[in-house]
Parts: sequence; structure tokens; C-alpha cells
Amino acid sequence: MGLKIYNEVEEKSKLTAFISGEIDHHTAKEIRKEIDINVQKLNPTDLYLDFSKVDFMDSSGIGLVMGRYKLQSERGGKVYIQNPPPLIKKVMLVAGINKLAKIVSIDVPLSQMQKAKECAENSDKPSIQVQSADIDVHRNDDDKNNEKTEEADKNAEEKNS
Repeated sequence: MGLKIYNEVEEKSKLTAFISGEIDHHTAKEIRKEIDINVQKLNPTDLYLDFSKVDFMDSSGIGLVMGRYKLQSERGGKVYIQNPPPLIKKVMLVAGINKLAKIVSIDVPLSQMQKAKECAENSDKPSIQVQSADIDVHRNDDDKNNEKTEEADKNAEEKNS
């Protein structure tokens, strides 16, 4: 299980939590806690939960999203599910999570994340980075891989229709 949280430098109202590994009842509790602490500190309008590196998710992952939706709704904010792998996306669609949070595909190169982090470290504005053991967050900018993922997403959506 891993988690990195970035407060966007240019978009002060955006907080992105990059989740990796497995989300089950053991790991979901710690992920929820860290995200909630950062939401309370930074008060973002938009909370992005990036699932691109999530290998497995049980119902605890659905609960994780629902709880963050409730938290953000109470504060007048929104939740976005970012880059879920096809299987995770399918589980979310079946559970109806797409009615609470918009599912989006955003390609954020690792170099841009690092640049944002460096800018934040050099400014007086807070930038929160939370790390747990075994964090592995890497983005692949290979257009072929992106096209394959987008095609798989479209196929999964067509099958669900």
C-alpha cells in the first residue's frame, strides 16, 4: 500500500492523492486518515483520487470513495476518480460510484509532478507529501500504452451499456 498526496501549486483548490498497491479493509483505514487530514488542512475544492497504480480493490475501496465524497460534499467540494485501471473502473461503475464522483483519465507525467513538488518546496505555500512504505508511483508517457488503456476503457463501457 502506498499513498502520495500533492497540493497543486498552480491550482490551489486541487488536491491529488496517488494511491498504489492494494486497497482492502487493512489499508483503507490509513489511506482515509491521511487523505482526510490533508483535506482538512488544505481545504481543496477538488479532490482527485488517482487509482492508476492500484492492483486490487475490494469493497473497502468503494467505501473509501464514498467517504471522501461525503466529506467533500459537506465542504462544497467535488471528488474525481483519476486513471482507474479497467478492472477497477468496472467495479466502480457496477457499484455506481460514477454517480458520486466523475471518473476521468488524466495523463500527468512524473516530471510535472516533481516540478510541482519542487515549486511548492521553494514557496511559502504549504505542500503536503505523505509517504508510506513501498510507495511506487511512476507515470508512463508512452502514447501506445495510453491508447491501449483508453481503448480498454471504451470497450468496458460498451460492454456495460
